[in-house]
Amino acid sequence: MTAQVTFRQACERDPGLLAEMYDGAARWMLRNGIDQWKPGGKDAAHFRERLAGGEVWLACHGSREVGAYELWWEDEQAWGRQAPVAGYVHRLMTVRGAAPAGAGRALLAHAEGRIAAAGRTVARLDCLTSNPRLRAYYEAAGYRAVGEEPGKLAADGTCYGVTLMERVLPGGPVSRS
Repeated sequence: MTAQVTFRQACERDPGLLAEMYDGAARWMLRNGIDQWKPGGKDAAHFRERLAGGEVWLACHGSREVGAYELWWEDEQAWGRQAPVAGYVHRLMTVRGAAPAGAGRALLAHAEGRIAAAGRTVARLDCLTSNPRLRAYYEAAGYRAVGEEPGKLAADGTCYGVTLMERVLPGGPVSRS
């Protein structure tokens, strides 16, 4: 079932909303024993920077924003230098209790559509290696693990491991570039 959401590109009035959305997702993770995002880990300044340097999209259900994601056109820290064949999905998040069922998949589908519209053929993302539930979620959405990056650097200077995942989009190549 596809969630009944619409999309709009985030704008200069949205960084505070995005930071609140991130904090809500981080609190949900902590309540559910998932050691990944931390409340306060991404503030409005982070989202202002992402708006200036890439794409940030919001999912809306009725008049309420219920999810978001960042779309990057390169991610050298996790993936190294790559040919420009992919888009990189970051900070996929939904508002628990407000987002309709399937909103996360709708966000992924929207990101994949944006990537394809840019003429790229692969959607990539990374997820914390120690979060098997998230990896299973992405695998169920058609992503496959293609590698590990054990030393991704966090904003606070700590290192953590991520699983590199990708999905070849319809009409795309059959192997990793």
